[in-house]
Amino acid sequence: MNKIKINMLSMADSVDGQGVGSAYLELMKLLKEDGKDDFEIYLNKGTKYDIIHAHTVEPRNYLKLKLSKNPTVAYVHFLPDTLDGSIKLPKPIFKIFKKYVISFYKSADHLVVVNPIFKKDLVKAGLDKNKITYIPNFVSKEKFYKKSKKEIKQIRKKYNINENDFVVLGAGQVQNRKGVMDFAEVAKKLPDITFIWAGGFSFGAITDGHNELKKLMENPPKNVKFLGIIPRDEMNDLFNASDLLFVPSYNELFPMTILEAVSTQTPILLRDLELYEDILFKKYLKGSNNDEFAKIIKELKNNNKLYNEQIEVAKYISNFYSKDNIYKMWKEFYISILKKD
Repeated sequence: MNKIKINMLSMADSVDGQGVGSAYLELMKLLKEDGKDDFEIYLNKGTKYDIIHAHTVEPRNYLKLKLSKNPTVAYVHFLPDTLDGSIKLPKPIFKIFKKYVISFYKSADHLVVVNPIFKKDLVKAGLDKNKITYIPNFVSKEKFYKKSKKEIKQIRKKYNINENDFVVLGAGQVQNRKGVMDFAEVAKKLPDITFIWAGGFSFGAITDGHNELKKLMENPPKNVKFLGIIPRDEMNDLFNASDLLFVPSYNELFPMTILEAVSTQTPILLRDLELYEDILFKKYLKGSNNDEFAKIIKELKNNNKLYNEQIEVAKYISNFYSKDNIYKMWKEFYISILKKD
């Protein structure tokens, strides 16, 4: 079989601290390294390729999808409704942008979603269910892995974290959708536990809740540290320095931070959202409000048996989302759409 030539259209890595960029970089690495015998990968070229695969929704990418005579793919990293609580724009502009996103997805021959639950939302928005394929995210075990106790001790020293502290990590863009205010409120209930947040305002002043969140970051509770946007190649250190990843988000597709955390054998605590049930096998810890979150975190800190059980859960989830499994799915997908078209 001749190598399949794929032109990736993306600006996903132009802003640090976004999960979209992380997912895109992982896929590029996977196809270039594991897929070097099957694929030739190009970035932001023209339209004369076997497959055009758009990761981001810029108008120039829209045009290339429209002009391509070969199969086109749009990677659904977000739905219009997941933008609520992320960016704040005047209502008429926001409405137009949401319509544009759906139009962008409709312009592609095939869509890939990272969570099967979002198929029904896309169909509801007028997309053909037969053109939607589920392929989950994954992370590289070479980049995200468990470090030694000695290394973890040094990492904590670097970030001015006490060696014996129980550390709860939050990660992602600072915005209302991510539950950052709840993260701080839970921290207030647990003054003997250290809370750190890695991430900042990737969208600047148009971030939803910008002013309120900026005040929080400038004057956080005593046991909370906002570290700002951390380069992705340093995030492995932060997961290792933490005892728990806490994701109080109100809306997500499939957060890369979850996969990164479990790859370092770090337990996870999530908001009780339907979207996690199938992709995480109902094994994770979850809460519905700040009191529940605080209670679970306290129990994890004080109950070694529970904590060790959650380490095993992290290992189980991480093994399922191995790059070998995901590569097989991508390869079968690309070959199948060439045959169809």
